[in-house]
Amino acid sequence: MPRLRIVLVVLLLTLPAAGRASADSTRAAEANFRVADLALELAWIKPGSFAMGSPRAGDGDERPVTRVTLSAGFWLGVTEVTQAQWTAVMGKNPSAHRGDLLPVESVTWTEARDFCRRLTERERAAGRLPPGFAYTLPTEAQWDYACRAGTTGDYAGDLDALGWHGGTSGGNSGYETHPVRAKQPNAWGLYDMHGNVWEWCLDWYASYPGGSVMDPSGPPSGADRVYRGGSWGDVPAASRASFRNGRGPEFHLGSLGLRVALTPAR
Repeated sequence: MPRLRIVLVVLLLTLPAAGRASADSTRAAEANFRVADLALELAWIKPGSFAMGSPRAGDGDERPVTRVTLSAGFWLGVTEVTQAQWTAVMGKNPSAHRGDLLPVESVTWTEARDFCRRLTERERAAGRLPPGFAYTLPTEAQWDYACRAGTTGDYAGDLDALGWHGGTSGGNSGYETHPVRAKQPNAWGLYDMHGNVWEWCLDWYASYPGGSVMDPSGPPSGADRVYRGGSWGDVPAASRASFRNGRGPEFHLGSLGLRVALTPAR
């Protein structure tokens, strides 16, 4: 991305609400953010509000439904991090199911955060990061908002068209991972938000607060970290936009990976 466009983006992100509103047409013209040598592409996710949780389905941890406002935009990976991308940054591949274009899996939350840290250092040293920005895991709210892509149902469209899942007779996955971008993207251009592999989020796992909140990032401490999205090995219900799961930060699974966000450093 040319430096002028990077500066423009940062100015837009730091504008007060009124100034940001006047810049909407400029923001809409901004391209996705790319790291060319890693074939890593991130889509711009605009600020907005949505209902987080489900009033009618799933476990009690999906309630109370909470009105969430995200006051600033961010970039989110168009795909789950692939094994080729992970290996290029980390130097080794922990995945149980091997293939360069398959999503990386069998990574802990701690390792996922280390990948984000190393990617930030790599790109900052190369002068390819907007000032003050860093790669990280999305917050649970950011992930949920991006998964829904403006929709309000259990899925952001037809599940079989959008994602790989298990279930009766193997679902549509054949109980294995599949290359990223093999299904349709959601309305915001994001692939595999439903299914393929679970994705770590930044937050500690906790109950929703209810009411209305702005820019939530979970509690300051806890026992489990959140992961979202369902996987090739799980029934369709686990791929619902509101379905939640959590395990300790050293937990790993052959169906658990990550997707990176690019946000102001925190």
